[in-house]
This record gives sequence, C-alpha cells and structure tokens, in this order.
Amino acid sequence: MNRTAAIIFGLLGVLVLYFVFTYNGFVSKNASIDGQLAQVESQYQRRFDLIPNLVSSVKGAMVQEEKIFIEIADARSGYANAKTSDEKVKAINSLDSSLSRLLAISENYPTLKSIDTVGNLMTQLEGTENRIAVERMRYNEMVTNYNISIKTFPGSLLANLFNFNERTLFKSEVGAEKAPKVDLTK
Repeated sequence: MNRTAAIIFGLLGVLVLYFVFTYNGFVSKNASIDGQLAQVESQYQRRFDLIPNLVSSVKGAMVQEEKIFIEIADARSGYANAKTSDEKVKAINSLDSSLSRLLAISENYPTLKSIDTVGNLMTQLEGTENRIAVERMRYNEMVTNYNISIKTFPGSLLANLFNFNERTLFKSEVGAEKAPKVDLTK
C-alpha cells in the first residue's frame, strides 16, 4: 500500500508539474507576443511619423492622386482608434495597401525623383519598411509557435480550460501579389 501510494503521488506530482509548466509556457508565449507586437507597433509608428512628411512633399506634384492620400489618412486614423491587436493588424494591412500604391506612383513619377526631400523621405521609408518586415516576421513566428502549442494535445486541454485563445497573424491583403497599375497620363 505504501509503495502504491508513493507511485500515485509521484504520478500526480508529474501531472501537476506538467500543468504548471504548460500554463506558464502559455503565459510566457502570450507575453512575448505582446512584446513583439509592441516592436511591430513602434516600427509602424516610425512609418506613421514619416508618412505625413512624404505626403506633403509629394502632394503638390501629384494632385490627381488625392484618393490615395485620403486612404492613407483613413488607415492611419483606423490604426489610432484600434483597440485590439486584431483591429490594429487590419488597419495596418489597409495602410500597407494604400502606401504600396503611393510608393509605386512616386517611383514612376519623374518630377518627384528630382526633389531631394522626397528622395530622402523615400529612403527613410524604405528602411522603415524593411524594419517592419523583419518585426512582422518575428511576430508571426511567435504567434505560429503559440497557436500550435494551444492547439496540440494535451496542451489544448489546458489552453481551453484557462481560455488561451488563438492569436492573429499579419497577412498580406488580397491582391497584394499584383503590382499596382500606375497611369500618370490622366
């Protein structure tokens, strides 16, 4: 009886340790994702700070592209008003789409290439875009790892018990694989 009780207590101890380590792992991964999202957001903030300068520099030479400027302003507002990480990801994806069209237009607009301010801002924006890509990749790797851990058995049991939910990945917008069409003859 003594040996059986020791085995039972030992198994219970292992089970309790498993639950503690798994729970703490979920909490740690969740916190890491939040930290990485803050990194992504800081790079987007840098982008948001550069965009008004770029837009005002380009705006005078590109009156016909006012629709894109409005879309960018709306996307920035959407991001500023976003409450959840899902809302922030959606707003960022909307901004990405508008900004890519602006970049394509400005690259193909000969007058803009000769304006030093625009060139400087474009260089800074390109650097920022690279930083964003790296931070988004890191975020998506962390989210994927976390989502797998809460979906696989037996961790899924504990995740459901303590309400650890799937996190949202950054994804490209529908149609982002196609280069924007630029027609400056209008």
